[in-house]
Amino acid sequence: MLTRIDHIGIACHDLDTTVEFYRATYGFEVFHTEVNEEQGVREAMLKINETSDGGASYLQLLEPTREDSAVGKWLAKNGEGVHHIAFGTADVDGDAADIRDKGVRVLYEEPRTGSMGSRITFLHPKDCHGVLTELVTSAAVESPEH
Repeated sequence: MLTRIDHIGIACHDLDTTVEFYRATYGFEVFHTEVNEEQGVREAMLKINETSDGGASYLQLLEPTREDSAVGKWLAKNGEGVHHIAFGTADVDGDAADIRDKGVRVLYEEPRTGSMGSRITFLHPKDCHGVLTELVTSAAVESPEH
């Protein structure tokens, strides 16, 4: 069962400049940063709030590390802005299977490792009214790591 909005992914050309905008404008601070070589992105997670299920909601700022990455291609085509929405779940495998059974294409056969050690998969935007949708099961322990 989907329990919350885990994060909203925002593609950007310059991660540091974008982080500074969200810090200066809204007061959001960086909770976690990492480079995901597999996905070809450098990212910053800005925590917005805690949630009732023990998780949190974030803005995920994504800067491509290479032009041929999914985010790099998307950014070249669409420019900066909202890239995807992610819903939190305790069971990414089960929820992905349930959603697949409803006719929605799940992009990964098996969930992959995402931000902060989470398990993730994506749903095809053409099956979700134009919205790239991610399902996320958070890692057991969330801690600030920069």
